[in-house]
Amino acid sequence: MERRSFIRTAGAGALAGSLASIATPSVAQTLPSINWRLASSFPKSLDTIYGGAETLARRVAALTDGKFAIRAFPGGEIVPALQVADAVQANTVEVGHTCSYYYFGKDPTFAFDCAVPFGLNSRQQTAWFDQGGGRELMRDFLRDYDIVNFMGGNTGTQMGGWFRKEIKTVEDLNGLKMRIGGFAGRVMQRLGLVPQQLAGGDIYPALEKGTIDAAEWIGPYDDEKLGFNKVAPFYYAPGWWESGPQISFYVNAKEWEKLPKVYQAEFEAASYEAHVVMQAQYDARNPSALARLLKSGVKLRSFSRSIMDACYKAAQEVMEEEASKNAKFKKVYEPWKRFRQDENQWFSVAEATLQNYMNSAR
Repeated sequence: MERRSFIRTAGAGALAGSLASIATPSVAQTLPSINWRLASSFPKSLDTIYGGAETLARRVAALTDGKFAIRAFPGGEIVPALQVADAVQANTVEVGHTCSYYYFGKDPTFAFDCAVPFGLNSRQQTAWFDQGGGRELMRDFLRDYDIVNFMGGNTGTQMGGWFRKEIKTVEDLNGLKMRIGGFAGRVMQRLGLVPQQLAGGDIYPALEKGTIDAAEWIGPYDDEKLGFNKVAPFYYAPGWWESGPQISFYVNAKEWEKLPKVYQAEFEAASYEAHVVMQAQYDARNPSALARLLKSGVKLRSFSRSIMDACYKAAQEVMEEEASKNAKFKKVYEPWKRFRQDENQWFSVAEATLQNYMNSAR
C-alpha cells in the first residue's frame, strides 16, 4: 500500500511539474506588453470615485504580472473631465472612467448606463446591467460610438445637494441656478430651475462666487472634501435623480478587439472588483462624514412631499416624451421600465419592510 501510494503521489507531482514547465513559460512568452492610458472624469483628490480607476489599473497589473499596464489620469489632465467619452471614441485614450449621463446632450439614452431620475438603486442597477439585459442593450447603443462599456463603480443613492437658502415649496425652485447634470436638469427646468453642467472641480468656486445658487455632487464623504458646507448651509436629501448611479469604464472598441482574450478576461474581472470596492467604500465612509458635517453646523433637510411629487411627475413626462421621439431611447427605456417595476415590487416585500422597521426601532 505504501508503494502504491508513493507511485500515485509521485506520478501526480511529476504531471503537475510537467504541466507547469510546459504551460507557464508558453503562456508567458505569448503575452505582449501593452500600455494603456485611462482618462478619468474625476479629480484625484476624490479618492473614492477616482480610486475606481486606480483599483482597475492595480488589479490588471497584478493579474498580468505587469505586462498589461494602465495608467490613470485625473479629469482635465489629458482631456477635459466632461469629454472623456469623446476621447475614447477618437482613440485619444484607450479607456475612460466616467458617468454616462455627462453625454446626455449627444443622446439621452446615454443616461441609462449611469442613472435616470427616480431610477434603480445601486443593487438594482447592477442587477439590470449584469443579469437583466442592460449590458446588451447599452453595448448595442454604444456600438455607434466605438465604445465597449464595463461597470466601474456605484456611489449608492446620492444627496440632493447644497443650497444657499431653504427650499420648502416647488415655487422656491423657480429661477434657481443649480449645478445638476443630464436628465435631472431637463426635469428641473420644468419646475423653473436653471440647470448648470459643471465638472466636479469647478463646483466650489461657482458656488462660492454666487454664479450658482445650489449644487449637487455625490454625498457626505466627497462633499466634505470639496468644502461645500463652507458656502451653502442647507444640505438636502434625497438625490432622486441618482438613486444608484453607475460609473463606467469606456473602452475604445478597436483597442478592445486587439487585446488577447486573457487580457480581456482580466480587464473585466478587474472592473467588477472596482465596481464592488467603490460602493463598499462609500457605504463605509459616508456615515462618519455626515456626522462631521452636522457637527460643523450643516442644516440637514429632506425635500418636501410636494416637491418630490412634482419632480416625479415631471420626470415621467420627460421620459415618456423622449421615448415617443427617440427610437434608441425607447429601445432601452421600455424593458428598463418593466425591470424597475418588478424590482420595486420585490424590494417592497422584504428589503423596504425590514429597513423601515430598523429605522423606527432605532
